[in-house]
Amino acid sequence: MEIKLELLPEEKRGRLSVHKNLPFGRIFTDHMFFMFYREEEGWQGACIKPYEPICLDPAAVVFHYSQTIFEGLKAYYGVDGRIRLFRPERNMARMNRSARRMCMPQIDEDFVLKALKKLVAIEREWIPREKGSALYIRPLMMGTEAFLGVKPSSEYIFFIILSPVGAYYKEGFNPVTIYITDKYVRAAPGGVGDVKTGGNYAASLMASEEAKRLGYTQVLWLDAVERRYVEEVGTMNIFFYFEDELATPALTGTILPGITRESVIQMAKDWGIPVKERRISIEEVLEGAESGRLKECFGTGTAAVISPVGCLAYKGKEYVINKGQTGPLARRLFEELTGIQYGEKPDPYGWIQFVP
Repeated sequence: MEIKLELLPEEKRGRLSVHKNLPFGRIFTDHMFFMFYREEEGWQGACIKPYEPICLDPAAVVFHYSQTIFEGLKAYYGVDGRIRLFRPERNMARMNRSARRMCMPQIDEDFVLKALKKLVAIEREWIPREKGSALYIRPLMMGTEAFLGVKPSSEYIFFIILSPVGAYYKEGFNPVTIYITDKYVRAAPGGVGDVKTGGNYAASLMASEEAKRLGYTQVLWLDAVERRYVEEVGTMNIFFYFEDELATPALTGTILPGITRESVIQMAKDWGIPVKERRISIEEVLEGAESGRLKECFGTGTAAVISPVGCLAYKGKEYVINKGQTGPLARRLFEELTGIQYGEKPDPYGWIQFVP
């Protein structure tokens, strides 16, 4: 399949004029990638065209039964002027994994990655130059067949849009405060907690709003069965650095398999730090915070990269971690990962792909 180009004339194209203090996900570039799928014909109509609204039938499956998946990754403007992507092939693979679980068609991972790079290259003037900023990339697939009835759609659209962004959290690389809920749950065993699908995020909004009203940045979810074991934060995987190990919840089907999570585990192991993916009870975490056995806590994700956690709130009590300060391991991981992403440090893992 060829990618058709329907580009705006040069004189009508925009470019990023401000590179500092960008809001997250509010500004979008001139063009988008688009293709559509029909059951009898497969994927077709691949094109890069001006960013525009999408017209759907009111009975489209996505509106009524939430058959949709998406990904999130970034393009970085390196110190050498080259544009870098961080492990984009893992995003493509995860999208196909999500598609299988949601009864949606597979994408050709190599083709979509090629299209993504082409789109980013066309929109290179939108990439922020300030370190900490990047061009956020959002691929999305949704069912568009028009009918009322619970079954997989036979028609889909896939698109990629781009958004120049600053830091995800207003705190920047400073410790955030996390609210632990045992009132709501995010995902249950056998469900779609390990899939990047819209319904997971809609279900998290009530607890997130409650946390914000109480003055906290995000929600830490516990398991749906016992409401005792730590799972993940709303936008991040979570790590706990105890005296003798770096621990993170195991991937048991209710946690999103984060690409930054995967990278942190690899790096920490290479640095000689014992890493365990296991069940972690909230009692162990809070006891560790009170006794000092828990040295650091941080979240990992594409949006924030590494987000130190300075305080956990549970059942009306706050538990301060590392005196509310960013720990040395979180800082080292942040500096190493962002150094690779922006070309300031060598990439020993081959994680970076360049945009021509």
